[in-house]
Amino acid sequence: MRMRTLLGEPLLHFALIGVALFAGYRQMAPNESSARRIAVTEGVVRDLITQHVAARGREPSSIEITQLIESWVHDEILYREGVALGLDRDDAVVKRRVRQKVEIIAEEDVATSTPTEADLSAYLGNNSARFTQPAILTFEQLFLGPRSSNPDVARIVAVTGESLRRGANPEALGHPTLLARRMRDTPADLVARDFGAIFAAALEQAPIGEWSGPVESSFGAHYVRVSRRTPAAVPPLSAVRDQVIREWENDRRQRARADAYARMRAGYDINVEASLAGREQ
Repeated sequence: MRMRTLLGEPLLHFALIGVALFAGYRQMAPNESSARRIAVTEGVVRDLITQHVAARGREPSSIEITQLIESWVHDEILYREGVALGLDRDDAVVKRRVRQKVEIIAEEDVATSTPTEADLSAYLGNNSARFTQPAILTFEQLFLGPRSSNPDVARIVAVTGESLRRGANPEALGHPTLLARRMRDTPADLVARDFGAIFAAALEQAPIGEWSGPVESSFGAHYVRVSRRTPAAVPPLSAVRDQVIREWENDRRQRARADAYARMRAGYDINVEASLAGREQ
């Protein structure tokens, strides 16, 4: 009877529940001895040897392997002790390294697939601007002065234009300059580098075989004569395959990182506690 009464005591129930929870925790939580055990696995040793070969260009000796292992153990112990002290928390460098590792894992999850011909062709078509080869230009130029809107230059423009129409020798016209008088089979982007983007764009529209102008450059006004021009074009896949593969794989890695982050973020409840009122946008 007394036993039945004892078993009905709420305090005993509470104590039994506590014991059960404690026992469960002991079963699930790692014990201290396992937390302080360091296993130098075959994979760790292989990685250490691979790193040594990459750095030194040769296999390590047995003494060097022992030193590599001891160095690895040294770093592992200090790392674990630092984590136990909480030194990894709120450390920008640690956070950046961990973030980079997570991103690498996300990239490797999709890195096993290789692009098909259809993948590469579609990628080239959807990103043609990345692979477009610039126009190729062969032209002459006469430098007239700093700007065509300058009254003096405006007169020179008119006189030069009339002289060219009458068949005057171009060598006798224009101002001397260090700019190239003629450029042969030059990509438009290199013309833009030397003369400016506006000048290069004008040459892509100028008539072939005729003097035209004034055309503005970064330096001033010019008359130009384009003798040959190959328009800008998207090359066939066969001509830029390696570049397309590199860009396709880079985009795939970026998408993998973005998708992985989106999935991770969906599992968090983000609460911005700081007030943003009145701050500059």
